Amino acid sequence: MKNKEHTRQVQDTVVKKFKAGFGYKKISQALNIPRSTVQAIILKWKEYQTTANLPRPGRPSKLSAHTRRRLIRDAAKRPMITLDELQRSTAEVGDSVHRTTISRILHKSGLYGRVARRKPFLKDIHKKCRLKFATSHLGDTPNMWNKVLWSDDTKIELFGNNAKRYVWRKSNTAEHTIPTVKHGGGSIMVWACFSSARTWKMVKIDGKMDGAKYRTILEENLMESAKDLRLGRRFVFQQDNDPKHKAKSTMEWFKNKHIQVLEWPSQSPDLNPIENLWKELKTAVHKCSPSNLTELELFCKEEWEKNSVSRCAKLIDIPQATYSCNRSKRWLNNFARPIFQFLIC
Repeated sequence: MKNKEHTRQVQDTVVKKFKAGFGYKKISQALNIPRSTVQAIILKWKEYQTTANLPRPGRPSKLSAHTRRRLIRDAAKRPMITLDELQRSTAEVGDSVHRTTISRILHKSGLYGRVARRKPFLKDIHKKCRLKFATSHLGDTPNMWNKVLWSDDTKIELFGNNAKRYVWRKSNTAEHTIPTVKHGGGSIMVWACFSSARTWKMVKIDGKMDGAKYRTILEENLMESAKDLRLGRRFVFQQDNDPKHKAKSTMEWFKNKHIQVLEWPSQSPDLNPIENLWKELKTAVHKCSPSNLTELELFCKEEWEKNSVSRCAKLIDIPQATYSCNRSKRWLNNFARPIFQFLIC
């Protein structure tokens, strides 16, 4: 509960003793009031030359300063705490307020509700591997990264159940809804690659992807893409550590073709710059509102080809970011952001 203001008589006594040369501590002991209260009364008297209770602008706050500080402290210590939980905690101490009041207090302190960013779960071994990867490439030149061919495959749903859309509408109206279908209404799997020069053509994966099908995709597309992107004969191929990619037969295929494969740290899909392009692609495709899987494939390929040269080049600006990563004290838990600038582009 909020503290009651002291009477005019008490405040006058505080000022009188202060004028007589008493310090804050002695005044506090003599009148049995907190030292902070003594200080506040004297500061008000010095500024306004009065001990009268001054008029307040607007309605007084429903919560005491102590409760407001506790709310801010709880939200800072427990970022996942909900407004309902904070509301119950204030009610337990006798301050019943609406969620909006709590939200406004947190906003004034600079705390806002945001969707938590997802990132891979990292064990200590993963963190060490990611650091090793960063330090091993500290001396790399921009030209080295320009010769890397980045690749990945992804699933794209027809209706994209995970996509959020905001609309303006009146209360209790059903206009502008988003149709949902079980399992996204169908989906397609695609494989693609790109370099700092530009993106290369997208390949639709028919049926289940296994080691044999992956090698077929590489056989039909890898060398051609490297040639079209002018990466030279000594280009480096990047892939993640999916079992299909690391299978003995697949690695032998790379060896027979004399293709160098970039050593990739485990549990690190977020380090691949193509993830940024996937996210942008899915957003752009869903704006096209495909009505069937044929249109979905068509829109995917069209939007993929729209990626600009400057966008691709910006995603591969790695050496300076790698240097920043190794100087950062937060590399262990947040390696992706400082090592590759594409995560903040």
